[in-house]
Amino acid sequence: MSLTAVKNTFDTTEPTPTQDHLPRRFGDFPTLIDALEYAAQGERGVNFYSARGVLDVSASYATLRSRAERVGRKLAGMGFERGDRVALIAGTHLDFVVFFLGCQYASVLPVPLPLPTSFGGRDGYVSQLRLQVESCRATAMIGPDSMVEFGEEAGEGLGLKFAGTFAEFEALDCPDGTLVRPETDSLAYLQYSSGSTRFPHGIAITHKALMANCGGQGRDGVQLVDTDRCISWLPFYHDMGLVGTLLTPIANQVSVDFLATEDFARRPMQWLSLMSRNRGTITYSPTFGYDICARRVSASLLKELDLSAWRVAGIGGDMIRPDVINNFAETFAEAGFKPTTFVPSYGLAECTLP
Repeated sequence: MSLTAVKNTFDTTEPTPTQDHLPRRFGDFPTLIDALEYAAQGERGVNFYSARGVLDVSASYATLRSRAERVGRKLAGMGFERGDRVALIAGTHLDFVVFFLGCQYASVLPVPLPLPTSFGGRDGYVSQLRLQVESCRATAMIGPDSMVEFGEEAGEGLGLKFAGTFAEFEALDCPDGTLVRPETDSLAYLQYSSGSTRFPHGIAITHKALMANCGGQGRDGVQLVDTDRCISWLPFYHDMGLVGTLLTPIANQVSVDFLATEDFARRPMQWLSLMSRNRGTITYSPTFGYDICARRVSASLLKELDLSAWRVAGIGGDMIRPDVINNFAETFAEAGFKPTTFVPSYGLAECTLP
């Protein structure tokens, strides 16, 4: 099956298609839920790949909508109310996407929280989680299986309604509640700043602001066309990854292929291999991502890559260095990469993201 084939059901063997029959709309929706429900009328969706570039799971936007509705009903049935905050440990997993969208169906605010880094160790990470859960006044904390011990320790004594894994939440035996749909001026989520200059602090993002942002990015920023496909290794707890490569594709009906951030760190060339194999046209990265690929690519892999479809190489999130841009363009020229593909980008969470 090609990437342009018709596909609208859950599948683990084929990625969602690049093109389908649905007319493109550029984020002109009242809320993220309205955007998802429109995208669900087509066949596009999200795909998650392993460190070796093997497709682990894919889901059409129709599948995401169905699963998200179930999560929303369960949240409502458990007594979560409009405006409650749910902390979500943001691993690069389908479950995170389902729960982020599921919160929208209950008008509960998802708060993406980071995965641990090598800085500060276990105690430092648990302390950061606890501070963020307390500062956003979360009533629940949910994450992947690998983070359960961290979450339990960070949430101890905070009186959370629920603290556990995505799977444990979905397995709860409780009656479904009534969906509580948001309005355009309702808050959609809380986004923590990166913490580059101070401790991360939360910024409240409305559906109206989010849709204006996503529409602007799709229509004016990258000027989407029918053959566009996004590839990303960026984390969902950072605005470039969350908004740029997850929510904007939903709002503009684009299929996305995800590689986990930690897998990119171990095997950075899988990013470009996915761009080549899936005919990716749009991707984003801080400068260091382009730098590390230019330094590590082997002569044999370079001969295998076809980057001729790549038309938007967003670069931002740190200082944009001309030497890195020039070196990357020269290194991958023989693979079809064009220097005009680079699109310098700037984002500030405090200004609801550009």
